[in-house]
Amino acid sequence: MVIGGGFVSPWISVILAFPMMLAIWFYRDPERVPDAPAGWVSPADGKVVEIEEVDHEYTGRAIKIGIFMNGFDVHVNRFPTSGRVEYVKYVPGKKWFAIAPKASEINERFYVGAKSEEGRFLLVQIAGILARRIVCRVNKGETLDRGRRYGMIKLGSKVDVYLPPSVVPAVNIGSRVVAGETVIGVVKK
Repeated sequence: MVIGGGFVSPWISVILAFPMMLAIWFYRDPERVPDAPAGWVSPADGKVVEIEEVDHEYTGRAIKIGIFMNGFDVHVNRFPTSGRVEYVKYVPGKKWFAIAPKASEINERFYVGAKSEEGRFLLVQIAGILARRIVCRVNKGETLDRGRRYGMIKLGSKVDVYLPPSVVPAVNIGSRVVAGETVIGVVKK
């Protein structure tokens, strides 16, 4: 490498290229195709860390699935099913470890509530200790298709999805999931 008429060590080029390669890796956004023609797909890459039946003010009775994204997962979030956005809300908060059970209540987060054929569902993007920025690119009244990108949590963190009671979880705690591909829920027949 030549700079200003002199030579620069190849090691300096490698050192300067490393942060650029990390940025490209962290912010990658691969195309995704759902594994099956039906079913609710994962909104995030990561590991399922919780599945529980809950009551929420927006959804009512729901099945909550928490997905923890580490720093090496793809950070782009996707819509789990087709639906019309009814609710978008940003809540400032702390930046504690996102895997902690209380993180869903105290950390910075973005809520996106929507209505599908099966009923209301809710997505919660939760910032963590490393994730310093949540990007949410949807507006109230917008209709999104299954698997469509709707946001990103930079440097990973956690996404909670609240499924309608008519949707049965198709994953277990510890399952690895891929956003827009892995089916996490199926409609009861």
